[in-house]
This record gives sequence, structure tokens and C-alpha cells, in this order.
Amino acid sequence: MITTHVLDTSIGRPAAGIKVSLEALAAGDGWKQVAWGTTDSDGRIRELLAEGKLAERRYRLVFDTATYFAARKVEAFYPVVIVVFEIQHPNQHHHVPLLLSPFGYSTYRGT
Repeated sequence: MITTHVLDTSIGRPAAGIKVSLEALAAGDGWKQVAWGTTDSDGRIRELLAEGKLAERRYRLVFDTATYFAARKVEAFYPVVIVVFEIQHPNQHHHVPLLLSPFGYSTYRGT
């Protein structure tokens, strides 16, 4: 399973309403969208890809941060945040949080 959570560190709150695309790297074909969602009021997407659908491969999460900051009328430097990661154990839960501000971001593998 793949899940995500976005926290807007500039306001100390969850980032609701961010569109997120999950893409998988297909050999020779580039990136293909396999799932998408929008963060809820708690900044979470609780299930982007369900258990049993993961494979050992490279994935990326594409966060539409431009629309989020524009709706808040906040100037921001990163219009899109892309987090690339590799799944080596598809039977595990993979939680990929994003800590976001208008001029920076960080991520890590969560639980």
C-alpha cells in the first residue's frame, strides 16, 4: 500500500486539497500514472495504491503545489514537487509524507 500526508510547515497545519499523482516507471515507456487523489482535510491520502497492487519498481509522487498555494494567495517557488522512490518489498506499507512550505520541502519514509 502507498499512502501520503502533506503538512504545510509555514502555517503548522495539514495541507488539504493538494492533487497528487502516483506514477510508475515502465521499462522503455517512461512514467505512467497508476493512481491519483486529493489530500483530505487532514492532509492525507489514505490509500493511493491498495495492497496487492504494488510491484518491485520505481514510483514517483507528483504533488501539485502551485494550485494549493495559489488558492491561498501565497507566492511559492516550487510549482510541483516530485518525490521518486523505489519499492523493494511490495508487501509492506509505504508512507511518503511531504513537509511543505512556499520556499522549501522535505520528505522521508514514514510508517
